[in-house]
Amino acid sequence: MQRSLAELEQILRGRICRVCSDRRDDGSCGLEKPADCAIFRYLPEVARAIQTTESDDVTDYLRAIRSQVCSVCFQQAADGSCEVREEVRCALDAYLILIVDAIEEATGRTFARPVQQCVWTPQQPLTLLPAVQRQN
Repeated sequence: MQRSLAELEQILRGRICRVCSDRRDDGSCGLEKPADCAIFRYLPEVARAIQTTESDDVTDYLRAIRSQVCSVCFQQAADGSCEVREEVRCALDAYLILIVDAIEEATGRTFARPVQQCVWTPQQPLTLLPAVQRQN
């Protein structure tokens, strides 16, 4: 199912902005410059990176975001480092799993969790740990 960028933006604002740690009590964006939010500033690139990645492994989506979005972001340094990302102030990085889920669902694809579990909070960087194996 194809969705317009406007539809994807509306879906993402409904899912991400309401849980964003930068949100004010009145529901408005608390960023000094809301237009600098990487999710919406680079929405065409974000949508393309997610829609062209078919994987059940979130690290594949992370690679796609790093190569197709972070590489053109004004916040990233020439060496690939990003102070905003390292300080967990990049909403795209902090909410990547929610963003992938929303776009995949909106376009009719599913994102199945692999044999890994995700450990994440908005205040911590994304970390993948092996899933606990069952004892038989």
